Amino acid sequence: MASPKASFEEALDRLEKLVEEMESGKLSLDKMISCYEEGSTLVQQCGKTLNEVEQKIEKLVKKGEQMVPEPLNPDVD
Repeated sequence: MASPKASFEEALDRLEKLVEEMESGKLSLDKMISCYEEGSTLVQQCGKTLNEVEQKIEKLVKKGEQMVPEPLNPDVD
């Protein structure tokens, strides 16, 4: 199981392994449900990370000719 502090790459790798396990057709129903729940958490974690990166890139691009970094505030759209 990937830890809550796992990097994006670690979370994505774990998610890919879960998908492979689930697609194998060899899991019990209980294990399938457990994998699904873990996978759902990882999808949310990866999505949040991607959204934060996208916001950082948009802030840099919106500065016109200059690439000026600003602190990311995820609560502001």
